[in-house]
Amino acid sequence: MTQDQTTDATPPGRPATVPDDGLTTRERRNRPVLAVHTGEMKGKSTAAFGMALRGWALGMPVAVFQFVKSGKWKVGEEEAFRALGAVHDSTGQGAPVEWYSMGAGWSWTRKKGTEEDHAANALEGWQEIKRRLAAEQHGFYVLDEFTYPMTWGWVDVDDVVETLANRPGFQHVVVTGRDADPRLVEVADLVMQTQKIKHPMDVGQMGQKGIEW
Repeated sequence: MTQDQTTDATPPGRPATVPDDGLTTRERRNRPVLAVHTGEMKGKSTAAFGMALRGWALGMPVAVFQFVKSGKWKVGEEEAFRALGAVHDSTGQGAPVEWYSMGAGWSWTRKKGTEEDHAANALEGWQEIKRRLAAEQHGFYVLDEFTYPMTWGWVDVDDVVETLANRPGFQHVVVTGRDADPRLVEVADLVMQTQKIKHPMDVGQMGQKGIEW
């Protein structure tokens, strides 16, 4: 393996530099992470759900908020995580799981099933996330496709950045979606960008079960 190849590999167990922040190695390792998965290619949400799966296995209550995908579109990840939630309820293994899709109506509101303005609906979802973060209600959050409400002006980016950067306790948060705002990228601890090299849809192949959903 060449030096160029090793730069793309998983980082080693020991950091290359140790910051002068007054924290012990254990304290630094156990800090919660704000992650942003952005870019033009598929895989952003998939990677986020993979991280949430690890959190579930370690007993972190998981909450997923989907801001763009229709609630009528039952993706494979939703079915899998709902099943994991049922496993926890019946055996105690793992952790509780909650899954919400904006297109289905946020389940905590009294307006479920009504036709609401998308912007107001997205803001309602964000306000609920803020309440849960303040209450330290979950250990792992996936805010799926949440970059789009920020890009479209449905939620205030500065409010999002301040809330996520200053969330209390131990709460991992992963935000997915294209064109992440630079302010969000700046405060994030982990940022990845997906890049398309090749995709079956480029040659006319439709999305497939197990690949796209």
